[in-house]
Amino acid sequence: MKPRALALLLALAWPAAAQEHHDHPAPEKLGHAHLATTCSPAVTARFDRALALLHSFAYSLAERGFLDVAAADPHCAMAWWGAAMTHYHQLWQPPAPEFAAGAEEASRAAAIPPGSPREGAYIAALGRYFADPKAPPDARARLYAAAMGDLARAWPRDDEAQVFFALALVATDPPTDKTHAGDKRAAAILEPIWRRQPQHPGVPHYLIHAYDSAELAPRGLAAARAYSKIAPSAPHALHMPSHIFTRLGLWDDSIASNRAAIAAAHAQGDIGEQLHAMDYLTYALLQRGRWREAEAVVSEARAMTGLPAAQFKIGYAANAMAVRYAVERRDWAGASALQPLPGSPPAAAAIVDWARALGRLRASPPGPAESEIVALEADLAALRAAGDDYWAGQADVMLEEARAWRAMAAGDRAQALATLAAAADQEDAIEKQPVTPGPIVPAREQLGEMLLAQHRPAQALAAFRKSLAEAPGRRGALQGAIVAAKALGDPRAVRHFQAALSRRSRT
Repeated sequence: MKPRALALLLALAWPAAAQEHHDHPAPEKLGHAHLATTCSPAVTARFDRALALLHSFAYSLAERGFLDVAAADPHCAMAWWGAAMTHYHQLWQPPAPEFAAGAEEASRAAAIPPGSPREGAYIAALGRYFADPKAPPDARARLYAAAMGDLARAWPRDDEAQVFFALALVATDPPTDKTHAGDKRAAAILEPIWRRQPQHPGVPHYLIHAYDSAELAPRGLAAARAYSKIAPSAPHALHMPSHIFTRLGLWDDSIASNRAAIAAAHAQGDIGEQLHAMDYLTYALLQRGRWREAEAVVSEARAMTGLPAAQFKIGYAANAMAVRYAVERRDWAGASALQPLPGSPPAAAAIVDWARALGRLRASPPGPAESEIVALEADLAALRAAGDDYWAGQADVMLEEARAWRAMAAGDRAQALATLAAAADQEDAIEKQPVTPGPIVPAREQLGEMLLAQHRPAQALAAFRKSLAEAPGRRGALQGAIVAAKALGDPRAVRHFQAALSRRSRT
């Protein structure tokens, strides 16, 4: 990131009082977590610090901390357990090198006689995940979750066992389960622990993830307000509140949260976390109509050379920002000119191919998009071949959206509506993953736009209302709803949506 841009981010991220000159850095603040072990008392503080870092997904620093404990106490099997845990990214799939490193460290943990049956259970549970590299990640995650459930039941007074089990429940809750049974079960475990341990970083962190849905987001606001104050030294803790802010349409809160996270992640050299926060920041800025600021963030991302786009967290965010900026502004020429970053995985490449298709099909006049649709079909085939059901489903939705707009461009209005409505139903049935603030443009919102283009304002307004129920505060849906309400002669609805469009934040 350019020094001038970083200075701007820092200035916007922190209150003026925090910018005063100091002769030494502020003390590290990560919250407090403690896992009782039989390791040497001399390493307890270092182990707990690494554990706190792990709970805030500061994986590299946490691994270094656990390896430092292992060097200081060669008999501490749990130090190798902790190091291996840093390679199990439960809320997104790790690349092959991460799996190999985790499997090696898990084996080292298992090779040291455990200091207690409980420690042996922790190590054995993680071993279930790393045992078979050929097994699908989802299947391995379920094995780990089942073992952690056994551990939590066997040692009900071990809060760390309960916390890690709750995280496993969130990670394995099927995205097709719109009842959010696993998330609700996790929250029921975590809420009492938070009352006992108000400074534990993992508890509000995992509560935010558990509540990261349209149904549950209001319950997560307290955790969102608290987590960044508990562990402000962890960039992820500064970013995570924006998951709830995004779900509730609290755009200014999301902007502040992610600017702070970007500055902290940059200072720590955490490119993945920096880009993840930049993607959420871009999304929020676009919803507020702050185009120049969004453009500046996208430009900063483009200026980052040599990004390892094959790492999904990086590849997704780096590609998505440019797509969001073009599509949200209806810059169809810009969208049609986008290219995926070299090495981008199919799930990330698909959003660029989708944007290129929409850019051509929604231009005036529309142009051909056969090559882009063929590319989307190839992305979908690659994801299905890899057994990546979630992202295959997302690519399938985008493919159907492109086909719908192709039918619209060809004048087949009935086919266009039927195809897009089916895509919206499919998308609505699946929850998003934590790596993204949501679809670039929800299919239901696109359906409202298509209905407006076909002069069906009543149906369009119904589509926009339904889309806003899932994604409150989205600028495009609110603007579309205003147009539809005006066409229907409904001034009360117009005022309602105009007020929602101008709303900045809610406490």
